[in-house]
Amino acid sequence: MSFKDPENPQHVEKHIDITTEKEYHGHNNAAARELAIDEKAMTTMQAVRANPAAICWSLVISTCVIMEGFDTALLGNFWAYPSFQRKFGDFVGVTSTTKSGYQIPASWQTGLGQASGVGAFFGAIFNGWIVNRFGPRMVLIGSLCSLSAFLFITFFAPDRPTLLVGQLLCGLPWGVFATTAPAYASEVLPLQLRGYMTSYTNMCWIIGQLIAGGVLRGLVSREDSWGYRIPFALQWFWPIVLVPAVYMAPESPWFLVRRDRLVEAENSIRRLQSSSSRQDPKKTLAAIVYTNNLEQQLSVGTTYWDCFKGFELRRTEIACMVFAGQLVCGSVFAYASTYFFEQVGLNAKQAYSLGVSANGLALFACLCNWLFLMPYVGRRTIYIWGMGAMTIELFLIGILNVWTDKPSVAWAQAILTMVWTVTFQLSAGQLGWALPAEIGSSRLRTKTIVLGRNSYYICAVVGGTLQNYMMNPTAWNIKGYTGFFWGGFALITFIWAYFRLPETKGRTFHELDILFAQKTPARKFASTDLDNLSENAVDDLTEKYADTGSRRVSVFGPNRA
Repeated sequence: MSFKDPENPQHVEKHIDITTEKEYHGHNNAAARELAIDEKAMTTMQAVRANPAAICWSLVISTCVIMEGFDTALLGNFWAYPSFQRKFGDFVGVTSTTKSGYQIPASWQTGLGQASGVGAFFGAIFNGWIVNRFGPRMVLIGSLCSLSAFLFITFFAPDRPTLLVGQLLCGLPWGVFATTAPAYASEVLPLQLRGYMTSYTNMCWIIGQLIAGGVLRGLVSREDSWGYRIPFALQWFWPIVLVPAVYMAPESPWFLVRRDRLVEAENSIRRLQSSSSRQDPKKTLAAIVYTNNLEQQLSVGTTYWDCFKGFELRRTEIACMVFAGQLVCGSVFAYASTYFFEQVGLNAKQAYSLGVSANGLALFACLCNWLFLMPYVGRRTIYIWGMGAMTIELFLIGILNVWTDKPSVAWAQAILTMVWTVTFQLSAGQLGWALPAEIGSSRLRTKTIVLGRNSYYICAVVGGTLQNYMMNPTAWNIKGYTGFFWGGFALITFIWAYFRLPETKGRTFHELDILFAQKTPARKFASTDLDNLSENAVDDLTEKYADTGSRRVSVFGPNRA
């Protein structure tokens, strides 16, 4: 992430040859500025070649999210699954929309579908506490082991209440996975790769859904209980592979710095950076120390309550709205697409085939985002235009429902849901993971992601409950008119994003700290020049926010007060 000057081989040693914590404080400002310049000068491919180990370990940690995506797709699509309907549903008679003769009651669809979300809500909150004490690696290993035990409940569940308890308990570790992966990726990778690997968490979620869709499509004709038990059993595969891999992963250097374990932090950085590249782990470490000290000077704490103090409240608002935007823009409707397809008249095989196709398109859209949007277009621009496009698509689905009795219209609605899926993954789907990981201060990053993700879980519970009643033929049965409901919320999110969502592309963490502390308007984040910001200006800023009851530690070195 930082390069030595080949014409001045003493360059790094002159500035960053540091062996004690005191010297780190004396040189951290220069290191942070040099590191920011070096990272911004690097191309994406240079960053990839310089950090292959960091990329691989980030991929390993993010892979845990595949399990949440897999299970989310299972329960949402089991409502239209014949063997699951016969085991856990009530007989309502064979109709054009209930071909097996069984339906899961809307109330139980709500309970079973939202149980894991409730568990994930509490798991995420718990993670915000324990990860600061034990670090992401140990927390992930404990979560994977507990998930392996909880899966026995869902696999052997004889009735709906037992299945609900199993889903609730499985949700606890899923909440940990969803909030740990993007935080780890943002902390071990340089600026040029940060957006890719934090949004890769979303790709893992899609991969989980794609695997689930393929498994369900392959077993949809199976009449016995193994038709739904095999998909549950496949979840045991991931902990077996991931536990040893996570154990071998290097710890986050940001976590180690916050725990004052500087030697271990430097060793971790050396494992993450390529030894053959011209990077300097000491400079990287000094920059991390600088950012941590800057946030201490700005009175950034480490508790959940601190997320709602001062300018941290704005950062928390953005993380919560961006994560919640993934739900309220219609994903609770579109990602339950197989059930929607069946309700508008398609048979089970057609519905599941379209569901698999939609997940495949989602993965393709993620790759397109990586290749054609993220390197060239700002996060704010992508998010706003994507939200506007999804609003239009949802309204079109609602309008077409007037003629839903025509097979061609039903297919048109189905195609529009897939178009929406592509738009979602080009914008809010990817950035809903990347932005919260970038927005939070380093000392509150995990907790900011937790609060943002929990806003998602709350919206998922409320939205999922409403969606079940809107789609279920034994309840409200409004089918495609649901598009008007979610289109309205997507429009509200679009308006919020225009006025409140800042641009984070190309900004280092300490630059974001300063922009938020200065209360820079969202539309000026990209244009504000910080390269020439003087030390006195930053000192004035830290003086403004400094907690007078605590000991001051200058971000520029030894205390000059």
